[in-house]
Amino acid sequence: MTAEVMAQEETQAAEVVVAVEPLKEEKVAEENVKPRESSVEASKPKMVEKSSSYKEESNYLSDLKEFERKALSELKSKLEEAILGNTLFEPKKEALLEDEEKKNEGEEKEEEEEKKVDVEENDVSLWGVPLLPSKGAEGVDVVLLKFLRAREFKVNDAFEMLKKTLKWRKESKIDSAVDEDFGSDLASAAYMNGVDHEGHPVCYNIFGAFESEELYQKTFGTEEKRSEFLRWRCQLMEKGIQKLNLKPGGVSSLLQINDLKNSPGPSKLRVATKQTLAMLQDNYPEMVAKNIFINVPFWYYALNALLSPFLTQRTKSKFVVARPNKVTETLTKYIPIEEIPLHYGGFKRENDSEFSSQDGAVSELILKAGSTATIEVPALEVGNSLCWDLTVLGWEVSYKEEFVPTDEGSYTVIVQKGKKMGSQEWPLRNTFMNSEPGKVVLTIENTSNKKKRVLYRYKTIKSSL
Repeated sequence: MTAEVMAQEETQAAEVVVAVEPLKEEKVAEENVKPRESSVEASKPKMVEKSSSYKEESNYLSDLKEFERKALSELKSKLEEAILGNTLFEPKKEALLEDEEKKNEGEEKEEEEEKKVDVEENDVSLWGVPLLPSKGAEGVDVVLLKFLRAREFKVNDAFEMLKKTLKWRKESKIDSAVDEDFGSDLASAAYMNGVDHEGHPVCYNIFGAFESEELYQKTFGTEEKRSEFLRWRCQLMEKGIQKLNLKPGGVSSLLQINDLKNSPGPSKLRVATKQTLAMLQDNYPEMVAKNIFINVPFWYYALNALLSPFLTQRTKSKFVVARPNKVTETLTKYIPIEEIPLHYGGFKRENDSEFSSQDGAVSELILKAGSTATIEVPALEVGNSLCWDLTVLGWEVSYKEEFVPTDEGSYTVIVQKGKKMGSQEWPLRNTFMNSEPGKVVLTIENTSNKKKRVLYRYKTIKSSL
């Protein structure tokens, strides 16, 4: 049976039918309760659990502590003086000697160069934010607070860090790296994809891409190739920063996901990883809200012990580690399930023609051990197509799908036969077009001894017939 799909699409809330015990301050469903079912914690659709520690410091001046405001004021004064006095970039000794030799070549040319330097110094900016405090750029406090926090609000240390970063960017011409072409070989090694619960752009680093010896040698085989890799990594970071809002109250950092599945061992990646971490830590302070490591093998802990002395305590406090069987559960604490790629247990599919970001929030229910729950998706209009996504974190449940007609004289249609779902199952997506009024019933039976989180969404696509 076929039908053309109208452009207009509807997203609805499914009815969850469960067997429950009375809960305080919660409405409990009592229909269709099977006596053998034990209780489940089911409620209205709710947001997926987030990490309680996942909160950035405020960039509003009024929210800063007194010593923080004082440090910010002192740093701005130092920066203003350095920019106006043309001392932000300390000239090299070689350059001074060269200037001395050429000073008699023409005073007029020298004056023009000085004016050019003055303009460049006064127009110094970082990540698109003019740094001269007296210009009053809205994002200057946000940028400077990143350096202060990275150095525990020690003004002199933060100022030195800022100067080194600006010098590094100038000498390495980092601003021009954004438009450079590094080819497509590394496209699978790191990429931006989606946002987290707080709106942070998410960057995925796929270490397993270097399992290929050919790509490994092409990327890390020589010091020159490692330098090019670092420049490519800078490009990715700069493109991520372009997605940020470096203003008070704006999203001003990224979320990093580091997938270590099939990654080469620490002996291969130790040098490159150390160089990359040092570059990011020294020149992109507070640009990462969290660093989540997933599919972590046992050797990671040895590598972490080697790299730990080179990381600040603040950087290490942002690390989250998840073993292979906890990947999806960990990611959903930080990222909406609809923003997590399918191969990580989420609902996000490339070039998805059935669901979009406008299709509403994902619903959730908690299923206790030994319990059964049904999710009912109404299909009252004939000829419409229903589409749904569903996953159970950790699976190990029995699952089936049926269409139950409203007319009691009609037959129930099996959409998907009942089957036991293993722990490594991917999220399910299915569609059904009804030829009579009724409902699609999704049944989940938790046969394990642990409670399960069920996440689902569905939509109705109206037929044009």
